[in-house]
Amino acid sequence: MARKLAAGNWKMHGLAADLTEVARLAHLVTAVDCDVLLCLPATLIERGVRAAEGRIAIGGQDCHRAASGAHTGDISPAMLVDAGASHVILGHSERRAACHEDDRLINDKLALAQAVGLTTILCLGETLEQRRAGETLAVVRRQLTQGLPPDVRLQRLVLAYEPVWAIGSGLTPTLPQIAEVHAALRATLEDRHGEPAGGVPLLYGGSVKPGNAAEIFALPEVDGALVGGASLKADEFGAIVAALAAA
Repeated sequence: MARKLAAGNWKMHGLAADLTEVARLAHLVTAVDCDVLLCLPATLIERGVRAAEGRIAIGGQDCHRAASGAHTGDISPAMLVDAGASHVILGHSERRAACHEDDRLINDKLALAQAVGLTTILCLGETLEQRRAGETLAVVRRQLTQGLPPDVRLQRLVLAYEPVWAIGSGLTPTLPQIAEVHAALRATLEDRHGEPAGGVPLLYGGSVKPGNAAEIFALPEVDGALVGGASLKADEFGAIVAALAAA
């Protein structure tokens, strides 16, 4: 079975003063029976690792497809590892849209990130237009199969289903809709990689809050969450972590 994971994505939020939230969360979740991760802005990763004191994992929010080179302003996977990161988010819908990232680019990033030891969180999700057109499963299956290299290391892979229209909107798919997508992702993984695919955590993301976390985590094939705004405050994210641990 997949290990439970509560992952927070701070996005472009956080200054040095906000590291107190990292330290507070690390102490709040010490005894919980699930993994906890915060993906911080690159400027905070090294300090975040120190604030977490080994109690929770710290990750990055993106990386470049190249190991090094003339890529001003970019960060390589090895740089994330050097800063203390253990995970990296790839293919988030905000980067797919704003930075025009396609599945080929994400595939390259994922392969290099895994090669240097990072656990990769591959984000998948449909727009509202695609949902209304009945294309949801086709979209997420395409993003999955084209985003994974043939030699993907399943032990370093996490999938996060984040319907684009639910991120930061306060809207959430119905429970059957979430269950349908997670079941399809698991089946697609197992068809391609066999029994070991059962150990890949499948996260749900998109307006996850303490008030709806428990019912989402009760669904089959939901192994945790990728949380945005609610991960910025230790008390709020800690309540989500507690709901996951109790599921």
